[in-house]
Amino acid sequence: MNVNLTPKPINFKFGEYINKGFELLKKDFGGVFVGFLVAFLMTIIPLCGLLAVGNYYKYLRKLTKNQPASPGEIFDFKDFMPYLILQLIIIGGVMILYIPITVILFMIGITSENGGEPSVISILFLIIFGICMLVGLLYFSLKGFYICALISFKGIIDIKTAWNISKVMSKGNLINIFLFSFVIGILSQIGILACGIGLFLTLPFMYTANYFAFEDAIQQIEYDEITEIGITEKY
Repeated sequence: MNVNLTPKPINFKFGEYINKGFELLKKDFGGVFVGFLVAFLMTIIPLCGLLAVGNYYKYLRKLTKNQPASPGEIFDFKDFMPYLILQLIIIGGVMILYIPITVILFMIGITSENGGEPSVISILFLIIFGICMLVGLLYFSLKGFYICALISFKGIIDIKTAWNISKVMSKGNLINIFLFSFVIGILSQIGILACGIGLFLTLPFMYTANYFAFEDAIQQIEYDEITEIGITEKY
């Protein structure tokens, strides 16, 4: 764990992140949009989707801090391994969850081929298990909401460490994070009304809003040694 981090539940500022996301789009739409296109192109490379998104957040960070930022920096493979491991864990987890569903569907298929009707119990079990799987995936994705920020902004390459920190940070905020992700997801899809082409204009908002959620969270858990020394001296 980074020595300058003090993991704690985050004060999640729902509206602030959305407003700042819109403000960044209005302030520097060209820079945000070009960076988004570069990140989109990078996702075409197999197993580089999460890396592209993580690098895009680094790029947005530079834009907000008025630092020199080039879209070409998104094609940076420094964090490739932690993102690769994270992506493989996600793929492996989904595949494991699908094994029981595959078995159930196989049994239902055999029953149907023999001229019988699938039992109500098997269909009900399939529906219940499917719902449980979706809830489980949603839970883990919400608890791991800050993993990307911890890798890209704080250089934490151990996925277990990033997961443990993210669990603490998201504690008590799962509903807020879910609603936030849902709202920005809907807002980012507004461009579909323009024959789909507008998606390229609205999708970047999802990333700008997420960026400010990540940036604020990291600032809240950063350990300020100077401030701590000042507090100690007062006593």
